[in-house]
Amino acid sequence: MSVLDNVDAATNLAKNNELQLLVFRVSESEDSAYYAINVFKTREVVESKNHYMTQIPSAHPLLVGTILLRNLQIPILNLPSWLGIELSKDEVQRSNILICDFNGVIIGLRIMSAFRVMKKNWNEMHAPDAYRLKDDGLVMNDTRLEDGSLCLVLDYEKFLSDVIPQAMVNIEENSLNLKDMSIPQRLKNGTVLIAEDSKTAQRALTQIFKHAKIDMLMFDNGKKLVDYVESLGENTENIPAIVTDIEMPEMSGFTVIQTLKANPLSKDIPIIVNSSMTGDNNKREAEVLGADGFIDKTKSNDIIPLIISVMN
Repeated sequence: MSVLDNVDAATNLAKNNELQLLVFRVSESEDSAYYAINVFKTREVVESKNHYMTQIPSAHPLLVGTILLRNLQIPILNLPSWLGIELSKDEVQRSNILICDFNGVIIGLRIMSAFRVMKKNWNEMHAPDAYRLKDDGLVMNDTRLEDGSLCLVLDYEKFLSDVIPQAMVNIEENSLNLKDMSIPQRLKNGTVLIAEDSKTAQRALTQIFKHAKIDMLMFDNGKKLVDYVESLGENTENIPAIVTDIEMPEMSGFTVIQTLKANPLSKDIPIIVNSSMTGDNNKREAEVLGADGFIDKTKSNDIIPLIISVMN
């Protein structure tokens, strides 16, 4: 049985502020760290030795080539090298490829072995300040395995933007999308609140709102945003909209929606989900919980027009 066969539906986890993580290692070394990725960003694990690697001329050094999997050409990214770990030829032969889906972009990550799938509550996911001291940090947050071992969740969006930047949001398109649009005064004069824990996504959203000359306030996770809104009491008239990611430590975006829509003082503020988890289940769940719009992160340049449309 594949380690991914035990994955539950995202909708069942969202209601309890939970997630499932695929835990893996990138080296056979005894002191090799455990890493994790949300299972809903993964498709399957395949053995490297069973797939011919086609080299890509002039590609980024961490883009090791492509494999053909069910008639789909999939770029393979060297995750160990990104983490400063070099595998021997024998290790590469024994390695596996984790097939992932980011915003509809299918890629493969070289890993050594898939360890297990585990369920966690988002309040068990932590983002120490040490991970946020530099914009080029690779770690987003961490959690613990049952034996107390530290398990690191990486900024996979940063990895993707480093190696295949064309797969990420095109900031320049934002100005074109606003060219013929009338921005409501409430949006011009207000401050949009954003919950996003990825530094890469934070930078993209900051640029988008700066280009549009719209004020925004960024929070590293959903709990901080919810606490801020609740601290305002009845004074929420200057918040024209809220944007939230789904995957965040402390409190998921689904719980952000549930909490704010259940509060009479914030239930009428439009909420947009901006996520790389673009499956139908996630979109449907966000809508059921009360979200007013959903956009995937590669199309974040359309986020201002979407906000305008849900405000009207």
